[in-house]
Amino acid sequence: MQLKIALQSAHQEILYSLEAAWLPRTSTLGRMESTFVAADRFLLNQARLLERRLFASCFLGAPGSGVVDALRGYQNEDGGFGQALEPDTRCPASLPVYVETAFQALAAARVVDLPMVLGACEFLARSAEDANAKGAVPLAFPLIESFPRAAHWTEWTYEPALNPTAGLVGLLYELGVEHPWRDQAARYCWDVIESGAPLEGVHTVLEALVFLEHVPEKERADDLAMRIASRFGETEGLLLDPATPGYGLSPLHFAPTPTSRWRKLFTGSQISTALDHLQNSQQPDGGWPLNWEPPSEAAALEWRGVVTLESLRFLVSYGRITPEF
Repeated sequence: MQLKIALQSAHQEILYSLEAAWLPRTSTLGRMESTFVAADRFLLNQARLLERRLFASCFLGAPGSGVVDALRGYQNEDGGFGQALEPDTRCPASLPVYVETAFQALAAARVVDLPMVLGACEFLARSAEDANAKGAVPLAFPLIESFPRAAHWTEWTYEPALNPTAGLVGLLYELGVEHPWRDQAARYCWDVIESGAPLEGVHTVLEALVFLEHVPEKERADDLAMRIASRFGETEGLLLDPATPGYGLSPLHFAPTPTSRWRKLFTGSQISTALDHLQNSQQPDGGWPLNWEPPSEAAALEWRGVVTLESLRFLVSYGRITPEF
């Protein structure tokens, strides 16, 4: 009897905790919703479990373990991640781009599951050995051709390169995880970036700057970052003017917070203009739009969840909006 009463009491405490965390988020019915509340509602309606767990970690104070648990469903037996974790490729097999997506989620939640990350590093090490490119890995493998994918996922994604190698290494430094592959791949990244060869495309530039942001050699990295920034005007897909039509990334992807290391690479006007454009781009359903074509309706909704959460984080970090519940 005492055990039954104790269990009932514990259950009631959980219910009270859930009510305190969630009921205020439904209190805006019947009145105009703010930017934040409308985006929150979009994520509840449309986003994947992963993005909902990330929202809870970023804004509700939820532990990062929820994000880790969500990622477990994507990790394969080979240690890599699959199951269309990056929504543009609907492939169940492990791909380096999926590993990068997983590492980004862990970094956003400020959590590390060491067995999970080391298993992924083993997958990356095997992929690098197969590629035989001094530690570099490709974004994907030809097997993605057997599954639906966005039109831009073609042969170029099979070549080992800075994208995604530099981003993966930078994220491992950010997560504080050591592995022999990280060290080998870091040497590859230094060699390519210091060669002075132009970095092709905005994603390669972003990957290089993620690497340079988190490596321990700060002065060496700063010099290279300034060299890269001197070519921003020539970087295809870097939307310094957010009104530019077509696909691209904004300065906010490089400096997601006012204290970001690479905030200094952009003018105040460039950041302010990007924030204005972002704040004005929210859709009537509360989410943000895409500037490319995913392979399916499901992929589009998954991506809109990713982009909406990202947009909230940008706007909150720069003080443009305040979290409301």
